[in-house]
Amino acid sequence: MTQDTTLRFGLVGTGYWARETHAPGIAAAAGASLAAVWGRDHAAASAIAARHGGVGCDDFDDFLARVDAVSFAVPPDVQPALAIRSAAAGKHLLLEKPMALDEATGDRLVAAVESSGVAALVFFTHLFSPPAVSWFEEVDGARWLGGDAYWLGSALADDNPFNTPWRRRHGGLWDVGPHAVVDLWRTLGPVARVTAELGAPDVTHLVLHHEGGASSTSTLTLSAPDAADGFTMMLWGARGRTRMPIDDVDSMVALTVAAEELVAMARTGRRDHRANVRMGRDVLRILADAQRQLDAGSRP
Repeated sequence: MTQDTTLRFGLVGTGYWARETHAPGIAAAAGASLAAVWGRDHAAASAIAARHGGVGCDDFDDFLARVDAVSFAVPPDVQPALAIRSAAAGKHLLLEKPMALDEATGDRLVAAVESSGVAALVFFTHLFSPPAVSWFEEVDGARWLGGDAYWLGSALADDNPFNTPWRRRHGGLWDVGPHAVVDLWRTLGPVARVTAELGAPDVTHLVLHHEGGASSTSTLTLSAPDAADGFTMMLWGARGRTRMPIDDVDSMVALTVAAEELVAMARTGRRDHRANVRMGRDVLRILADAQRQLDAGSRP
């Protein structure tokens, strides 16, 4: 790929997140275009594609033939097989979190990416959001002793567009948990181990034990009342306390940044990135360990 070549993105998925974040985010990215959309609903795929100058495809091989990179906005049990197929076809990948729901599948996805040599990123929103990235850079270098993250989501409310079957089945640990884990990992260092406890239905409490001695906690749910909905993250240490500027996060802008960074990786051949598939697998392993602990424990 030359510096003057536009990276042709294909989008897999036609749901709310695909329509409102992935499609417009890719279309706004410098050096990228939305060339094709594929999903089970061909009419919906065609409608999204038409809004951004692309085409809707009902055959996945035809879809792959039209693109250089694939962005995924599908459930984590659907994503891996299509992503592995895309990587084998030499397509760069912009994956959703969590990138899979079990460690073995995550390992296969990492192996497929690395054996093909394609660029791949996992869309951990805050790692691409300009205000959050600026905050991460500001807190770098300080010795933070601990942190807390609360993601109180209301996605399971009847009228919420994110009230989808996979979220009802897997809950906050797997949907919002990746954000909390990766943010705390980014600021306090790699997570060596996790302790997980279940609160009320779909409330998960995590204690993360970081290499270097710091510890952090997370409270995760998709069943919070609307009045309590929101995310907060705080670090504490000798410098005092600091909070992530979460109110300034715009998911579509973050998607645009992610697409542009994938374009840069495709152009330069660089594969190291804070949100690469190895980071995705590291986060997956923490979530899977937490899930095993929850499954082994008694539920209220």
